[in-house]
Amino acid sequence: MMRIGIGYDVHKLVVGRALIIGGVNIPYEKGLLGHSDADVLVHAIMDSILGALALGDIGEHFPDNDDQYKDISSLILLERVYNIMKEAKYRVGNIDATIIAQKPKMSPYIGNMRENIARVLKAPLSSINIKATTTERLGFEGRGEGISAQSICLLISDS
Repeated sequence: MMRIGIGYDVHKLVVGRALIIGGVNIPYEKGLLGHSDADVLVHAIMDSILGALALGDIGEHFPDNDDQYKDISSLILLERVYNIMKEAKYRVGNIDATIIAQKPKMSPYIGNMRENIARVLKAPLSSINIKATTTERLGFEGRGEGISAQSICLLISDS
């Protein structure tokens, strides 16, 4: 049996925070505001996996009013989602994700992002695709107010 899920996340860019996307610390004058490390890409991927499993979203599993998740690495949360997926007897078929940001350029970091996500999800690198796009200066991403990410995943049953 196969299942698909879609995920979306957005965070505001602010001064005084690190910019972490796909588990990669990207040098930039601003970072993403959030309870955890605010990794929009990993959050979108987690939501797509949980959606495929019909198990809600990351807010239900990792509430932003719970201090144990304050400033936590989203890769740790992704590992917990992996364990939920494994317990449900599924594995990643593939993930296709898009980062939407006017700045900074993501292309130099995408390889490391893919490696981080593939490692945590114990998936072949060839099954993880990440792309980045701008909005041609339109919308909140285009004005540099925030960054968003979208993800779709295919899960394959191991049973």
